Amino acid sequence: MSETTSGKPSVLFVCVHNAGRSQMAAGFLTHLSGGRVEVRSAGSAPAETVNPAVIEAMREAGIDLSAQVPKVLTPEAVQASDVVITMGCGDACPVFPGKRYLDWTLADPAGQGVAAVRPIRDEIEARIRGLLADLLPTV
Repeated sequence: MSETTSGKPSVLFVCVHNAGRSQMAAGFLTHLSGGRVEVRSAGSAPAETVNPAVIEAMREAGIDLSAQVPKVLTPEAVQASDVVITMGCGDACPVFPGKRYLDWTLADPAGQGVAAVRPIRDEIEARIRGLLADLLPTV
């Protein structure tokens, strides 16, 4: 696993609106890694705000996403990351040699209530725990 200039592994989460899945994944990885992983998230067509049901579901898990703002996906963000995890953004993600790409197929929380977001949140948390075990084998 290569590391960024910070000496930490770096992960970029990408979905279309950067308002749901990628925000949850970034929140979990930031929280669970304790600062040992550089975390970014972005969207190919970012929304204005993070999905309120996502904010509420993550609050239930002890993670506050209320200050997060969807960000546009840039080639620089991809280049600065060791691992790029896409979540339904199709061909919108630029591909650079030497990067590790993973595509996570997850239900889209857009337009869903908190009850529908919870199982998506829980699946993302499980995947993040597996990713952490891979990135930081001593965890």
